[in-house]
Amino acid sequence: MSLPIYQSIAIDIARRIVNKEFSIGDKISGRTLLSAHYGVSSETIRKAIAILKEVNVLSVSQGKEVEVISQKQAFLFLTNQKEVELTYSLKQELEMLLKEKEKIDLRFRKVTNDIINYSDRLKNINPYNPFEIELTSNCSIVGKSLKSINFRQNTGSLIIAIRREKEVYIAPDPNELLKTGDRLVIVGSQESLQAVNDFIYS
Repeated sequence: MSLPIYQSIAIDIARRIVNKEFSIGDKISGRTLLSAHYGVSSETIRKAIAILKEVNVLSVSQGKEVEVISQKQAFLFLTNQKEVELTYSLKQELEMLLKEKEKIDLRFRKVTNDIINYSDRLKNINPYNPFEIELTSNCSIVGKSLKSINFRQNTGSLIIAIRREKEVYIAPDPNELLKTGDRLVIVGSQESLQAVNDFIYS
């Protein structure tokens, strides 16, 4: 995602003012010449000038003459634009993370369904009700391996995956150490949920 072209042009004009390419009182080229310089339409230039007029960097006369009126305001405008650009960058990163999360969630649901449908280890668990529990710092099983806690024997349920930050560990290694913040994906009966809670907080 990038800034609109008219906003980029406004930033460039302000930067040229700050760099004293344009001085206070200078009449900068009209929309036709500016549009040729930037290779955009006159309407795009009009929008760029309107932005700078709004923040008192430029003035526009009745005859559409554009005049530079404040280098200080141009500097402040550029400073504010850095925050705008950072916001755009963060928004872009957020959108990428959300798309990545959607892909992970789709894969997670597919693998979970495959395990439920095809794993012989689950044949004695009926009905199949996957649920998640997040481990907090006061959980007794934090820091322990899956192998050492004998989860199936103690709760009647089975851990089929661990969600850790952006990673999903399907059929996790028995020697995997559990960490605070892990989300255990568990398959078991509805009645086993209480047994699971009692066990991890014992």
